[in-house]
Amino acid sequence: MASDSAANKVHWNYFLALEKDLELAARYVEFAEPNMATYSIEFAHLLFAAASEVDVVAKLLCRQLAAEAPRQNICHYRNILSDHLPDLLTTKVLVPRYALTLTPWENWINEHPPWWRSYNNVKHERDAHFPEATLKNSLNAMAGLMTMVFYHYSHPGLQSGQPVDKKETNRHLLPEASLLCFPENYYFDHLIV
Repeated sequence: MASDSAANKVHWNYFLALEKDLELAARYVEFAEPNMATYSIEFAHLLFAAASEVDVVAKLLCRQLAAEAPRQNICHYRNILSDHLPDLLTTKVLVPRYALTLTPWENWINEHPPWWRSYNNVKHERDAHFPEATLKNSLNAMAGLMTMVFYHYSHPGLQSGQPVDKKETNRHLLPEASLLCFPENYYFDHLIV
């Protein structure tokens, strides 16, 4: 049986499946600033699925980085991940097709990211907070998931204490994402002949 971090990249494959759902949603709601507050059942589905998977992968990452530290909630994750992965908070995710740039973890230093707060609001009090299941929150949850999964599968392994090789990590995350991506410096140049 292959391990998760070897050939069977189950968290990357799950992200790709959710990304396909997000791509499909773009056929109905244009990914543009005027539509960022648009909410729907599909955006609720994406927000729930992405944020829930963030929770799973963040817990795994914390175990990789600080096995003995508490990791029961997102505040615990923040303490561990911000210490070990300082770039996480400023990592950008691009949606080139729609000229969007997302920084899903930028508010995590002082508080929960807005999309995480909305995820919890909609999950626990859907009748009062359903309008928070927005395109903006779904996009940021997906960007947050992509970032967590990237670090989970990073090369060299996080336990080595060496800096994450962004290009080498992305070389192993196949197939490539089709809608979301990291900035250019995360990828090897492609030779065009």
